[in-house]
Amino acid sequence: MSALNVAMFGLGEAGALMAKDLVDAKVQVTAFDPANVATPAGVIRANTPHEAVATSDLVIALTAGDDALTAMEQALEAIPTGAIYADFSTNSVAIKQQLAARAASRQLHFVDVALMSIVPGKGIRTPVMVAGTGARSFASIFAEFAMPVEVVAGEAGAAAQRKLLRSVMMKGLAAVIIEAMRAAEAAGCSEWLWGNITTELATADAALITRLVAGTNTHAKRRLHEMQCTEALLQTLALDPVMTHATVESLQQVLAQGIPAIPNSVIN
Repeated sequence: MSALNVAMFGLGEAGALMAKDLVDAKVQVTAFDPANVATPAGVIRANTPHEAVATSDLVIALTAGDDALTAMEQALEAIPTGAIYADFSTNSVAIKQQLAARAASRQLHFVDVALMSIVPGKGIRTPVMVAGTGARSFASIFAEFAMPVEVVAGEAGAAAQRKLLRSVMMKGLAAVIIEAMRAAEAAGCSEWLWGNITTELATADAALITRLVAGTNTHAKRRLHEMQCTEALLQTLALDPVMTHATVESLQQVLAQGIPAIPNSVIN
């Protein structure tokens, strides 16, 4: 794999960690980042994006979502025909498809990459989902670095779509915990609540999650009353119950529509 020539756009936390791991694996990495950030040992720092991609076989774009289009356009004409362009940004399906179309116009193989875990602590071994014309080639290359890669059937945007669907739960869970902890702080019992939450999450399994969801269908009326009381409590604590109010509305929706099917699960 030493012959692989990688161009890296972005040397932020994730980009720097992945660049370091590639260099450690004897891969040549040439990176461009307009910000005043450190250059990992062994990485060639390019002065321009064109310089970074001039001889690349693979371009890895690890930029913020709203910079993804700009990152591609900054050197699109200079990327060698037939190279792979892998966009790691968290983005909408539409943006991923737009990036794919621009790559195709230059005869590049595009990869919609969705990071499925945080990069710190894992680096190049961070699990990803990939889609697009370059997905299988990407998976073959990164298998040699022990990166867990799941290829998603379909065009670019299919991996991004799955990550965003997962984000409904992952980011929503964080938001719910933050609201609960704000309320517990106001009520003077934050240490107790944090311990309770972390214990519940640490011991959760598929059976518990299934019961939580299925039980919402069975006990929606009772749970609605409970969450209306919870919403009122947060208001007495001078907090805006954004997530709690959303739960109230969700339970009202369950009463009217029921719950979605739970795939491959046995409801106990």
